[in-house]
Amino acid sequence: MVAPEKPGIEFPSVVDRAYQEYKRHLKVSDIMSTEVVVTTPQASMAETARIMGERRIGSLIVVQYGTPIAIVTERDLLSKVLAGEMDLEKTRVADVMSFPLIKICPDLEIREAARTMIRKKGRLAVFQCGMICGVITASDLIREMPDAPETSLVVDDFMTKEVVCVKDSQKIEDVARIMGRKRIGSVIVTESGTPRGIFTERDLLSTLIAKGVSLGVPAGEVCSPMLVTAPAGISIHEAAKIMAAKHIRRLPLMKKKKLAGIITARDLVEAYAK
Repeated sequence: MVAPEKPGIEFPSVVDRAYQEYKRHLKVSDIMSTEVVVTTPQASMAETARIMGERRIGSLIVVQYGTPIAIVTERDLLSKVLAGEMDLEKTRVADVMSFPLIKICPDLEIREAARTMIRKKGRLAVFQCGMICGVITASDLIREMPDAPETSLVVDDFMTKEVVCVKDSQKIEDVARIMGRKRIGSVIVTESGTPRGIFTERDLLSTLIAKGVSLGVPAGEVCSPMLVTAPAGISIHEAAKIMAAKHIRRLPLMKKKKLAGIITARDLVEAYAK
């Protein structure tokens, strides 16, 4: 005799279970970005930043003599160029690019790709038969993160609790240096001590550099309002679903109506990789 289901409890259907099992065995080739945008070692960081900003991407593959040799990222721009007070026009990609490339195969399962990303600390270049065929980022991985035991961990164990805040009156050139020196991708912008928005490295590229806007503008004028937040205590799978649906890579977490921390796409990948 089959016991009746308890009222108020939803059980996953056979289709749901099958779909989640399928997602657990997705390959890199199923989720990678196949459009690989490239640059050269001789290109200026000003030009490189504009390309990343216009394309709304966080990295370019560096190619020399037809061969992919390195990667240059928005974090390189922040931590090496802006934090080091280097000139964007005079600095070449070769001066700040990261190498060697972290290479993986397209038939690798995504959890193994996540482990490689965390172990090697970088974006992944996908190669097949010696040719580059795609790129994998933390955002790609969280978009397809399965609902599985390893993703039921709570965000509180992986979030950053000491959130860096800046005043709305601070100039973006100073904010960018802070982000670069601390090696962080976002800050919370406050007004009279109260959070009013978030400013990210992608905002720097797409909203300012790509459009030729001066970095002397106050943070309060260009930050994005914190429209998307989530309660502390949710699972990393729930956080991944929110971030994927809203196309964001950082999620402020609230507790008792106060900012408790922030979780990033890379934090979620690290949790999933364990």
